[in-house]
Amino acid sequence: MAVQHADVGRGIQIAYEDLGAAGDPALLLVMGLGTQMLGWRDGLCAELAERGLRPIRFDNRDAGLSTHLDGRAPHLSAVMAGDTSRAPYALEDMAEDTTGLLDRLGIERAHVAGASMGGMVAQVMAYEHPERVLSLTSIMSTTGEPAASRPTEAAMEALLMPPVASADEAAERAVAVRAIVGSPAYPPDEDDVRAVARTAYERAYDPPGFARQLAAIYRSGDRTERVRTLRVPALVIHGLADQLIPPAGGRATAAAIDGAELVEIDGMGHDLPRQLWPRLADAIAGHVERAAAAQPA
Repeated sequence: MAVQHADVGRGIQIAYEDLGAAGDPALLLVMGLGTQMLGWRDGLCAELAERGLRPIRFDNRDAGLSTHLDGRAPHLSAVMAGDTSRAPYALEDMAEDTTGLLDRLGIERAHVAGASMGGMVAQVMAYEHPERVLSLTSIMSTTGEPAASRPTEAAMEALLMPPVASADEAAERAVAVRAIVGSPAYPPDEDDVRAVARTAYERAYDPPGFARQLAAIYRSGDRTERVRTLRVPALVIHGLADQLIPPAGGRATAAAIDGAELVEIDGMGHDLPRQLWPRLADAIAGHVERAAAAQPA
């Protein structure tokens, strides 16, 4: 299906793709920091659809073809030092975008899966709007607890590299970053990584938008106490080789949610490697099925 746009209110237009059958359980896919909906790769979405789900992927605000806010980016060194006064929005605002998208699609309740920052947004959505979330899948994410969320120095340096100036530079940068934060047991096809990076660059490249999203994470801070209020079926997936959000982030998330299932994957880093798509799709589809079975008749 071609990219469509939904007005979710507050001056935000969200670009999305509805990739499954209308009668199947809706699975809203929330992507991470600075990453467009392309991060939910076509093949992974196809795996999910083959298992009877209706994947809906979208660009967060300040990414891809969704609304990009005007104005200068917040100063990241100040933000990371604790001054979030210039952060124009928080994760809570991004969660409102997701519920607004469901409203425009006429979906009362959905299963929600988020990766990295997308997992944070999904968590916020689940405690701000529990009536809209049938199940939560939090992938390579965290509650924001500082001790559980600290990246390695190499991963942080990779995250904060200076902007690139061309599609070719974006392609080589993507390969370099993937070598640092990706899955050591599941090496990627570097040509494929380059191709996706070029497409993303040409589709929409916005370093200030990346900075605003990162500031939103810091503005929302440690959300552990709110996450502890969740009473939704929850699956937490985390790679044991993740350098950007360490395994402690997944463990903290699972520990905060009563009854959450924790799946840790050896050799998986901070990405969604092609080799793991069937396993990830099986885990998410199984979780959705169990959550549906637990719903009152």
